[in-house]
Amino acid sequence: MNADVPAVAEVRDLRIEVAGRALVDGVSLRARPGRVTALVGASGSGKTTTGLALLGSYPTGAVVSGGVRVADGLAGYVPQHPAAVLNPARRVGALLTDIARRQVRGLPRGQRRAAARERVLGALAAAHVADGPETVGRYPHQLSGGQQQRVVLAQALLLGARVIVADEPTTGQDALTKRRVVAELAAVARRGIALVLLSHDLEVVRALADDILVLRAGQIVEEGPADRLLTEPRHPWTRQLLAPPPTAAHATPRAAPPTARAGTDDAGPHRATPPAAEGLVVRDLTARHRAGGRRGGAAVVRGADLAVAPGESLALVGRSGSGKTTLARCVAGLHRDVTGRVLLDGAALPRSLRDRSRAELAAVQYVFQDARAAFDAYRPVLDQVARTAVRLRGATPGAAREQATATLAATGLSEELAARRPEQLSGGELQRAALARALLARPRVLLCDEVTSGLDAVTRHGILRLLTTLLRDRGDLALILITHDLETAALAHRVAVLDAGEIVEQGTAHQVLTAPRHPFTASLVRASEPQAPGAGAGPGGTVAADQPVPP
Repeated sequence: MNADVPAVAEVRDLRIEVAGRALVDGVSLRARPGRVTALVGASGSGKTTTGLALLGSYPTGAVVSGGVRVADGLAGYVPQHPAAVLNPARRVGALLTDIARRQVRGLPRGQRRAAARERVLGALAAAHVADGPETVGRYPHQLSGGQQQRVVLAQALLLGARVIVADEPTTGQDALTKRRVVAELAAVARRGIALVLLSHDLEVVRALADDILVLRAGQIVEEGPADRLLTEPRHPWTRQLLAPPPTAAHATPRAAPPTARAGTDDAGPHRATPPAAEGLVVRDLTARHRAGGRRGGAAVVRGADLAVAPGESLALVGRSGSGKTTLARCVAGLHRDVTGRVLLDGAALPRSLRDRSRAELAAVQYVFQDARAAFDAYRPVLDQVARTAVRLRGATPGAAREQATATLAATGLSEELAARRPEQLSGGELQRAALARALLARPRVLLCDEVTSGLDAVTRHGILRLLTTLLRDRGDLALILITHDLETAALAHRVAVLDAGEIVEQGTAHQVLTAPRHPFTASLVRASEPQAPGAGAGPGGTVAADQPVPP
């Protein structure tokens, strides 16, 4: 695509200031038809604030200078959490038909209904919703996160958006789903629509971006064509962002205790039955989702056996919807319809959080993927983190605040940032605060659900080093990482792979990720292999419109 083609969206010298602090300072960008412009940077660098400016949305109390222009005044938005922009009380078909009806008013009355439905199904097809006629009859909560994302994309296409802002579209998704999202967005760009991609995921940026802008503290520190910037970064911060991830050897975790055997045993060729041991043991756990408020719905986890000893880390990997989070919630006492046993140091933990003692609550801590939903919107983050030490360990308010400040600093969050309310922090900053809050309980078992998925590479590496250091220094801590990222999983001592609610393989991280025995594990490993830099969505890109992608 020629750089002389007029931009369909443009930002000129944009400055957005709130309470005397510049969130965005002097940012300029041009989004051209059929090209992907990626904004990358650390959490809080101004990516989302800049992207939302293209939609005319600014923070409360913002002082704005500079210019924003969008062709025809229409920009679409695909948020990180698409459920937030879908009406939970209305079926997908009703949401989309409201838009389509306004577009067919000029037709004879008898033709409008069929024409509106045709437009709706066409938009869903363009957004790669394979079962459009079935999807229109469902409510948003009956769709997976990926399906919700495609419905929001269909809304933007139906409205005729010339530019679409995609905010962290692959956060928290497994490698197979991520490949599908990349192919879908590339296909949208080939329709002549400009894409502004806000992402910390460098593999996705490599696969899609034509042009890249690197932001730090609200300012652009480097910009240029993707093929040049990714291979020859000039700014020190860009080089730091693009640095390779730490290896398992760099993390230097403790040697894994012999809690489970990897390989063939009586449980089957791809599963290892962990023996009873000090630490956390899960035996024959089955979890179901209630149907119509009643017990006995479909099983989402079936017969799971796991063991994690003190000083050991276990990564749970699998596709979205495979049961990873449900299994972890059962361990934490957050899932109601469950059978089987969860033991800590040989003693059974009550199945429900409500029945656990204060010591048991402190012993098993859960860090949620959606950190924003886990905080009270009206209280300073620092106060909420400190309250954990008061409530679960009986610390005095003064001591709890000191401990909270130190723990937050260890995760990379300053006291000045932590003193703000959650709405004033980015998603990545809130994830760090949620981790600090859990650590303040001094848990025996720490369950981390995609805690690095919303973080840039530099911060992600820092958090992983913090976790591995905790394992090394605290001999009584067991860590469970729920992750879609196999680079993160490789830092664990052991890996368990879930597919359709069953553990299909588990063993040492090296064995599972380098010589997988189960076909599903092998497919995950293949899908996680890096794509070539500069693939892009343009004519020379490698993601073709008819390229097959995983279902």
